Amino acid sequence: MIRPSRVFTVVPTVPPALATLVDLAYNLRWTWDHQTAGLFRRLDPARWEATNHNPVLLLRSTDQARLDDAARDPGYRRELAGAAAELSAYLDVDADELASKPRVAYFSAEFGLAECLPIYSGGLGVLSGDHLKSASDLNLNLTAISLFYKHGYFLQRLRPDGWQEEQYPENEPINLPVRPALDAAGQQIRLALAFPGRDVHVQVWRVQVGRISLFLLDADLDENTPADRAITSRLYGGDRDMRIRQELLLGIGGLRALDVLGRRPEVCHLNEGHSAFLTLERIRQLMGEQGLSFDEARALASSGMVFTTHTPVAAGHDAFEAGTIDYYLGDYYRELGLSRSDFMSLGRLHPSDEAEPFSMTILALRLAARSNGVSMLHGHLSRRLWGGVWPGLAEEEVPTGSVTNGVHVKTWLAPDFDDLYENMKTLTEWNGSLESTPRVKAIDDVPARDLWDRHERLRGELVHWVRARLASQLVRQNAGPSEMSRAVEALDPHALTIGFARRFADYKRATLLLREPERLLRLVNNPGRSVQFIFSGKAHPHDNGGKELLRQLVELSKRPEVLGRIIVVEEYDIGVARRMVQGVDVWLNTPRRPLEASGTSGMKAVANGALHVGTLDGWWDEAYRAGLGWAIGDRRPYDDPNYQDHLESISLYELLEREIVPMFYDRDAAGLPQAWIKSMRASMGGLTAVFSTDRMVSEYLSRFYEPAANDMRLLSADGLAPTRDVAAWVSKVQATWPSVQVVSVAGLADTVAAGTELHVEADIALGGLKPDEVDVHLAYGLIDGEGVLSNPSLTLLEPSKAASSSLHSYAAKGVRSARSGRHGYAVRVTPRHPSLPMPYPLGLVRWSD
Repeated sequence: MIRPSRVFTVVPTVPPALATLVDLAYNLRWTWDHQTAGLFRRLDPARWEATNHNPVLLLRSTDQARLDDAARDPGYRRELAGAAAELSAYLDVDADELASKPRVAYFSAEFGLAECLPIYSGGLGVLSGDHLKSASDLNLNLTAISLFYKHGYFLQRLRPDGWQEEQYPENEPINLPVRPALDAAGQQIRLALAFPGRDVHVQVWRVQVGRISLFLLDADLDENTPADRAITSRLYGGDRDMRIRQELLLGIGGLRALDVLGRRPEVCHLNEGHSAFLTLERIRQLMGEQGLSFDEARALASSGMVFTTHTPVAAGHDAFEAGTIDYYLGDYYRELGLSRSDFMSLGRLHPSDEAEPFSMTILALRLAARSNGVSMLHGHLSRRLWGGVWPGLAEEEVPTGSVTNGVHVKTWLAPDFDDLYENMKTLTEWNGSLESTPRVKAIDDVPARDLWDRHERLRGELVHWVRARLASQLVRQNAGPSEMSRAVEALDPHALTIGFARRFADYKRATLLLREPERLLRLVNNPGRSVQFIFSGKAHPHDNGGKELLRQLVELSKRPEVLGRIIVVEEYDIGVARRMVQGVDVWLNTPRRPLEASGTSGMKAVANGALHVGTLDGWWDEAYRAGLGWAIGDRRPYDDPNYQDHLESISLYELLEREIVPMFYDRDAAGLPQAWIKSMRASMGGLTAVFSTDRMVSEYLSRFYEPAANDMRLLSADGLAPTRDVAAWVSKVQATWPSVQVVSVAGLADTVAAGTELHVEADIALGGLKPDEVDVHLAYGLIDGEGVLSNPSLTLLEPSKAASSSLHSYAAKGVRSARSGRHGYAVRVTPRHPSLPMPYPLGLVRWSD
């Protein structure tokens, strides 16, 4: 036995005739361009699959002879030249047009761009990746920031008993579609971030996503301690101490990296609270460079901040104990000129509560002028959850809006449907009304036989892929011959196929079907009308409850009664999700309302002709219409989750038995399920254009990025005079507000006739404020059983006269109430400044008693 004294790697040389393959490999536009991806697949189909669709690794590992053969193939060279020309034309943008758009920096802890670049965990990352792809297609002036995770999230393995295990293979940049971000001298950009007692050094990598650059910070350098090198080891790995170090690097380090790159933004978009420390760094920069006070810099920085929250449960938002904040940010907040209490108040709902941790979401809400949830329902929940940041405001007035998520259609679309969406009109805003949105007309024009044949072909490809995947899975588990044989026979390419793929967490209820086991067995084993299920998904490494749900499904899949008809696919990632959404007939989504902020997997399936069945949560709450899919349960609230699960499992089975299965299997003389095809047309044509990231990013541009950039420019004019004016006004208001009072309110009698005009007058003591520095509103409406105004209407009161030198009178005009019942009203005062973008920037409200 001879052991080598040295190991080396032999890599092929890309022939000059194929040189443009390298450029194509390093621009992730191939993830949504089927022609370019096809070029890599044709080089070596088996290796393309083995590399998890990684063109860089493919080019580094394909046999030299195969590359040489391709170089001699005139057809291949012609197709390559066409793809290279298309990429070149795509990247050739009008520099003046680009410069006229807001400079936006988009921060996210994860980006799901391709299965071969594992720097994502799930829905948040995939949403971030799709955001960049649409930003590229729409030619936005946007740069993205994240971290380069050496070991990614994790590679999932299932034991024979179904228990999830995690593996952490190493991500080598040389084998990935990433390149060093270079400075003017051609050296990889590096910078240092001050941590307690030492500097943490980072290098920067670049990922090209069409026209958009994503920069990744990497702390795995020899200059750092092992503990600091681990900061960018695993996504969401480690304890709370590791999490704050990652978030300091992402927020503060990310903003500083943009400066080194020469890409200082006008607008920063914080995708979730992980990057919220950048708000403080932006303030610190302005203080040092412009000589501003903290309050002045805050006014200017906040105007250019956009914050998107994705989590509808308070416990899911990052928060750190006061001692952790003191340790990592004590010197930092002193540099900002803040006391400890003033700094802590930025991240606390109750500033004086020393036991309350420092919340990244509250920090972002306090310092970002604009914030939003990711569906209409989630926006409503966010206003309820975080309304305490603006005490005294009615829930519907809390300044957190919503932009419903979408998907990058080209990334998720099967090639079979490419032609149907070529001329899809991009919406710029979604108002919740499908009736006012344009349909994808090509889908209505394609013959029923053609549409169904395409769909059937995709289902067959999915079945073939699942069989191969299952066989590999069983080999890894050292399965015996009898078990291996079931992989060959798994699934029926003609049976109704239902898919479920997402993170395994309790509220997503992957096992809702298991509550009615006898009905499940009848569905699966119904001769001639059977139903089959494909499940995939990961549980968080520390979520044993989620792992138990996964184990239960695996255990079920091995029962003889369902063998080969219920399949659990391991190694869930973007590639698995894409296969599933392209091939299933029905997409199943069962979150426990209202805990799903948005969800996007169903959007991907719908674009590929699947019909959606789900609870009325997230995006489906606003998308569902009769004929487009099915709704499980209803919108009523439940106090008992177990009872809710019971009722909704029954609802699901009734839909399956009475509507879904019959509609799929009822065929006309030509063998076509005409009712099913009608729903496919309605769903594909009516939903895809709405629930796309093209529409979503267009909304962010018009409703957030452009107004934020305009506010920044307004406050920066005249040597920052408007900024100083706003800061001075804020200080005056905060000092004066205790003396602002609603002194008296005079109005209606105890009983009035319906339609009577409300003659309400209020005398307001404004202290040192002027009448044009406040808004005075009348809130009125029906009173609920608890004596509280229920969804009050608001009308602005008008100054009527000066009651005295210290009092100002305001009156309501033309306000009527047509509804009978027990009504009430109240008067409130809020500060107002024309240069502040937020409706209630200071969270100051004074109500009448």
